[in-house]
Amino acid sequence: MSSVMERAAEVVPATRHGGQALVEALEAQGVTRAFAIPGESFLAALDGFYGASIELVVARHEGGAAMMAEAHGKLTGRPGVAFVTRGPGATNASAGIHVAFQDSTPMVLFVGQVSREQRDREAFQEVDYRAMFAPLAKWVAEIEVTERIPEYVSNAFHVAQSGRPGPVVLALPEDMLSAPCRAPVAQIATPVRSEPSEAALHSITEALTAAERPLVIVGGGGWSAEAAEALAAFAAAWDLPVGASFRCQDYLDNRLPHYVGDIGIGINPALAERVKGADLILALGPRLGEMTTSGYTLLDVPQPKQRLVHVHLDPSELGRVYRPDLAIAASPAQCAIALASRPPAAPIPWGDWRASARADFEAWRAPRETPGALKMERVIAHLDKVLPDDAILTNGAGNYSAWLHRYYGYKGFRTQLAPTSGSMGYGLPAAVAAKLEAPEREVICLAGDGCFQMTAAEFGTACEQGANIVVLVSNNGVYGTIRMHQERHYPGRPSGTVLKNPDFAAWARSYGAFGETVERDEDFPAALERARRAGLPAILDLKVDPAAISPRTKA
Repeated sequence: MSSVMERAAEVVPATRHGGQALVEALEAQGVTRAFAIPGESFLAALDGFYGASIELVVARHEGGAAMMAEAHGKLTGRPGVAFVTRGPGATNASAGIHVAFQDSTPMVLFVGQVSREQRDREAFQEVDYRAMFAPLAKWVAEIEVTERIPEYVSNAFHVAQSGRPGPVVLALPEDMLSAPCRAPVAQIATPVRSEPSEAALHSITEALTAAERPLVIVGGGGWSAEAAEALAAFAAAWDLPVGASFRCQDYLDNRLPHYVGDIGIGINPALAERVKGADLILALGPRLGEMTTSGYTLLDVPQPKQRLVHVHLDPSELGRVYRPDLAIAASPAQCAIALASRPPAAPIPWGDWRASARADFEAWRAPRETPGALKMERVIAHLDKVLPDDAILTNGAGNYSAWLHRYYGYKGFRTQLAPTSGSMGYGLPAAVAAKLEAPEREVICLAGDGCFQMTAAEFGTACEQGANIVVLVSNNGVYGTIRMHQERHYPGRPSGTVLKNPDFAAWARSYGAFGETVERDEDFPAALERARRAGLPAILDLKVDPAAISPRTKA
C-alpha cells in the first residue's frame, strides 16, 4: 500500500497555484525560453517563472514578443512561447500570430484574461479571444478550470505541431491562475506525423518518369535539416530543377546546380516563364498562394496546364485554388526523405532543361546597377562573400528585401528568417530570438527605415540580453514599396510615403551599443567588419538613394 501511495505522490504534486502549474507544464514540454511583456492579468504565471528553468525574455512591445516567439519556433521546429496581457496586449500580439499562421510555424500564445466572475460585462480590457483569434490561429481556448491547465497545455503543444504547424492561443482568467492546483504534469507532446504512403510515393516517381520538363517548388512548414539534406539528394538523383517558394530559399543550398531561384515577389522573368512552360509541377509543401503564383498567373485557376502533384500537410489546402492531378495529404519533409532513397530507374532526359534553368538563375544574380553612392546590390554581394555558411539573416517587409532575395545565396537550412505574410517589423525581433537561441552563429538583420521603426524598441531588448546582432538599416527616407507602387500607378504624384528619420547610428550608441553611418560603397566592408567584431549589438545606418526603389525600378 505504501508503494502505491508513493507513486501517487510522484504523479500528483503538492498544492501549488495555477501559474506554477502552468510553468511546470511548459517545462515538461521542453520549453527553455519564453518571451513576454508582463501584465497584471497573469501575475501568478510570472510568479511561476520565479526560480524556474525557463528563461523569460522581456521584450518592449507585445508585437515584438510574439514575433520573437514565432522566430524561435521557426528556427527550432518546436513551439515558440509568448505571454501577453489582456486587451491591448493581445491585439498588439496578433501581428505575430498572423505571421505564425501564414508561415505554418508552431507557436503558443498565452493571454491574460479578466476573472471568471467578471466575464461578459466588458470588464477592463476584456476581449472574447475565441472570436478575436479564430481566423488567425489553429485553436483558441480559455482555461476555465485550474485543474485542467496541464491538459490544455498538452493539447496546445500537440495542435501547434501536428499536421500543418501553426499558432495556438490560450486565455488565462486571472482568478483561475491564482487558484490552487493539484493536477499532475502531462508528458511531452507527441506530434502526429503524416507519412506518405507507398502508393503516393510510387505515383510521384511515376509522374516524374513520364515528364519532360519537371519543376519542383518547395516550401511550407514542418521542414527540418534532415529533410533539406534529403531534398538535395532527391534533386541530385533525379537532376531536378528546384525553385523555392516565397522566403523559403534556405530549404536547398543555393550553390547547388539544382537550385534555380525563388518563386515569389519579384520573380526572375525567365523562371516565371519556366514555371508556365513546365509539364509537371511537383509542389512539396507550399500552399501555391498569391506570392508563389505571381497573383495566380503562373498556373491557371482552377485547372493548371501543367500536371500538378501537390504535397501538403493540410488536406483542406489541396484543391483549394488549384485542382491537382495528384493530391497527397502528408508531410512534405517526410516525402522528401522517402524520395531521396528512390533513384530513377532509367536515364533522365531533361538535363538541358535543368541546366538552362540554373543558367537563368546565375544570370539573374549578376548585379544590376542602381542609383546612389551606396548600392544595395553591392552591400548584399559583400554579405554573400564574407558571412559564414551558417549565418542567419532576418528581414521584415519592404523593397530593400528584394536585393537580399535576389543577390544573397542561402547555404544551409534555417539561415533565413523572414515572414511569408509580409509583415513589417519582423526582422529585428526575429534576429534577437535567433541570437539568443544560437549565440555561436552570426545573426544579421536587414531592415528598411520604415520596417525597422515598426519594432525598433526591440534593439533595447537585444542590448539588455547581450544579443550581439548586426542590424543593417536601408535608410532612404521613404516607404519604398509603397513609393514603387505609386510610381507605377500614379507617376510623379508621391503622397504619404516620406519618412523623417533619426540618426540610427547615434541611437544605437545611446544604448552603449555600436553604431556607424555608411554612405559609400567603398566604406561598407570595413564598417561591417567593425560591427561584426564589436562584441555588442550593432546598427549600420546605410544611406541609400531613394531613387533606387527596387533592383529593377528607378524613381
